[in-house]
Amino acid sequence: MQKRALVVGLGIAGMSAAIGLRAAGWTPVIVERAPERRRGGYFIGLLPDGRQAAVDLGISEDLHVRNPPDAGKAWEVDRDGRSAPGLGFLHQPGRPAAVVRGDIEAALWQSIAGAGGEPVEVRFSTAPTEIDDGADDVGVVLEDVGAGREYRERFDLVVGADGMRSSVRRMVFGPHEEYMTNWDAMICAFQLDGQVPSYGAQDSVISARAGRAAWVFGLADRAPTALLTYRTADIAEQFTGDRIERLRSVFSGMDDPVVRHVLDGLERAPEFVFDSVHQVRMPRWSEGRTVLVGDAAWCLNLYSGMGATSALRGGDALGRALRDNPADLRAALTAWEAGLRPSIRVHQRTARIKQQMFVPSGRVAEVLRSFILRFGGALRRRKLEKERAAAPVGSGAPV
Repeated sequence: MQKRALVVGLGIAGMSAAIGLRAAGWTPVIVERAPERRRGGYFIGLLPDGRQAAVDLGISEDLHVRNPPDAGKAWEVDRDGRSAPGLGFLHQPGRPAAVVRGDIEAALWQSIAGAGGEPVEVRFSTAPTEIDDGADDVGVVLEDVGAGREYRERFDLVVGADGMRSSVRRMVFGPHEEYMTNWDAMICAFQLDGQVPSYGAQDSVISARAGRAAWVFGLADRAPTALLTYRTADIAEQFTGDRIERLRSVFSGMDDPVVRHVLDGLERAPEFVFDSVHQVRMPRWSEGRTVLVGDAAWCLNLYSGMGATSALRGGDALGRALRDNPADLRAALTAWEAGLRPSIRVHQRTARIKQQMFVPSGRVAEVLRSFILRFGGALRRRKLEKERAAAPVGSGAPV
């Protein structure tokens, strides 16, 4: 009899896990509390491991990549509003693929809808309320949120892919406070309706000060997305009052064109993500027949730049481990975690350094960060100029 798995969450980690499970011969069922799937979203740079996972999952052909030519131009804006060439997210080693969150989810959706094999059953407006792990299977009470009714089903495996504040983790492993580390920082990400005036349509622009930063991520074929991020010692206070007024207050005094444009764009944005920054750190990612993937298990956080990449890798690797250990679930989950944990641990540690690049902690860090990125931007520009000058006439080299 084919084994059934309940996947909780229709995000990148959940759909990746469902595709991996299907490839391993399992029958996945995805439940999602929201009434429909998300579209659009904020900028994501997909690193090489994530791009390879997209190939392995069979979604790379459906993944819309939006890289500007030569990874685009990036500008650093100083305290006087003057801009100089800098380094953007897409300029780091590995040539990240520029996408928005909805691009990855749309490609994954194509697969689970049947493009990559048998369609995967998806139940919207549905969430688990109880998980009873047994020796032979898992009993799950599911709530139909729309109809207001509950029913019980049994599965061979439960996959918690329901984000940083995972309900599966809370029910099976314990309270959020035991696993979520506080980074004393906030983020707000959203789609802009246009570029910052006087910059190229595909440019990235960064204005970073001690404790606060505004990022604009340029894309090849749509308006940029924006990120506002800041440090704070009082996370609870940030969730009181109006979110937009809160951000205007936090960024008061940063009176440059980038911050003004981003804050005005926030007023017009149909939706935005406003949340505190955390990492999830757990001694193990599985318990009996329940396993966590993606942010529910390790949440690298936005500063790491590896969230989507690790979610794709986690789902694909889970399927491979189950294929390699078809008769031993415990061995499969142990091998899966052993293969992933070393790289996850490294990325969790380096995220602290990357946080300084996103939002410097103080004035000294601000000056050092600006010097590094401007110097790196100048070197990159000279390198591109030399490559273009050395390119044979008619070679088709970008200009």
